[in-house]
Amino acid sequence: MARRSLPLSRVYGLLEPGPVVLISVAGREGANIMTQSWHTMMEFEPPLVGCVISGRNYSFDILRKTRECVINIPALELADAVVKCGNLSGSKTDKFAACGLTPAPARLVKAPLIAECHANLECRVYDTRLVNQYNFFVLEVVKAWIDPGVKNPRTLHHRGRGAFMVAGETVRLSSRAR
Repeated sequence: MARRSLPLSRVYGLLEPGPVVLISVAGREGANIMTQSWHTMMEFEPPLVGCVISGRNYSFDILRKTRECVINIPALELADAVVKCGNLSGSKTDKFAACGLTPAPARLVKAPLIAECHANLECRVYDTRLVNQYNFFVLEVVKAWIDPGVKNPRTLHHRGRGAFMVAGETVRLSSRAR
């Protein structure tokens, strides 16, 4: 079996953690959206999600102060808005307007839902012990929304360096040992 060395900077593309999401926050500064792909499920119930948000990102300080956000899950149809949102600075731009996205009121947090996304997860910060060292927030999902009209959303998955993969066919396998 032939193998070649892979640059360590490309490992991320092999282990991408899940669909690209849009994190919305709201504070005194107003509402903002950031594109995010570094997240992982940590617990089933209550649902806990770990996510890395760069300290250089405009949303970082808002999340740290307000301790709440919404994880909005877009499908392929929003690919252009997802990329555009990730390339704009919220400190200089109203990303909702610039990306053609619609803020909608959440039930339990002040951060807005993004109406065009097929799923929205209202979250509160659950644990900040790893924020100072790794910018790693643990979020608890306190309310979840789904668009029942979207049956099999084709989500985007970031492979690094401007490359994305689209989720494909769902395969059901038995989880019981044989």
